Amino acid sequence: MIKSEFCNMSDVHDQETRSYNMSQIKGKDTKPELIVRRFLFANGFRYRIHDKKLPWKPDIVMRKYKTVIFVQGCFWHGHSNCKYFKLPKTRTNWWKSKIENTINRDSENILVLKKEGWKVICIFECSLTSANRTKTLSRVVKELNKNN
Repeated sequence: MIKSEFCNMSDVHDQETRSYNMSQIKGKDTKPELIVRRFLFANGFRYRIHDKKLPWKPDIVMRKYKTVIFVQGCFWHGHSNCKYFKLPKTRTNWWKSKIENTINRDSENILVLKKEGWKVICIFECSLTSANRTKTLSRVVKELNKNN
């Protein structure tokens, strides 16, 4: 099979550049995650990160409050009705399948944690933009203080 440089015409990068860009996307210590962690610490909350004792190593674990926090990227976790989530125009079926699998896995993980008695808070990156950040983080504090 002959590989053409024009196979992926709607992508603005060549395959090598796209591959490099994708390899630089982090799964831990992302900017939105750091925003939440810094806010919690500055407000006197203490936590563990990526606790291996819990299923799926949640981003933030607050044992005192029996709460885990997942900070999720809108694209990677298929945040519906979000301006940051747009299905790519190339390899659409592959991306759709990948994102649907992530959504299903997230749902299963949350269900398991809730069955184990954990409160689960999910924060999408769009809710941490400068316009929404204060409201979102205030809601998190309110949720943490609800039962304590």
